[in-house]
Amino acid sequence: MKRFGLGFLLGLATPALLGYFFVAQGGMPVAVKDRPLPFERFIARASLHAAFREALALSPPFKVNEAHLVEGAKTYRNNCLVCHGIESQSPTFIAQGLFPRPPQLFQPNGGVTDDPIGETYWKVKNGIRLTGMPGFEGNLSEENMWDVSLLLKEAGKLSERVKTTLMSNF
Repeated sequence: MKRFGLGFLLGLATPALLGYFFVAQGGMPVAVKDRPLPFERFIARASLHAAFREALALSPPFKVNEAHLVEGAKTYRNNCLVCHGIESQSPTFIAQGLFPRPPQLFQPNGGVTDDPIGETYWKVKNGIRLTGMPGFEGNLSEENMWDVSLLLKEAGKLSERVKTTLMSNF
């Protein structure tokens, strides 16, 4: 029985020790340009989708209108544009230097217009760990976080006034 117990403990300790040596010897990719570990993207996506389950039921506390979209455009321009870009703009150097690369939300196939609004709001509010995506809770008001979430949901249907607000200073 002692041998079984010893074997069991060694069986538990060996992977932990190997993991420690892998990390301690520089095996873990830490630079932005390093290749991701096998299954790293899968694990990250699976974890995010699990976190979004509760967010799917969230909805804005107000109806979408141009005033909220204009405020969303201001919030996006001041807080999001540097990483997520705008239409007809190449990704900034900051965006190019992040891993994973932030989606260019106003480019074809880069947006979140097909995502549930609650999921987008969750991302804005909480951020996404180890991606460079900050959480804005405590820095933006609830209304501002909903405004920018609505802007992104409606990105393909923006009025000229909202587009002008978004593009001002560029």
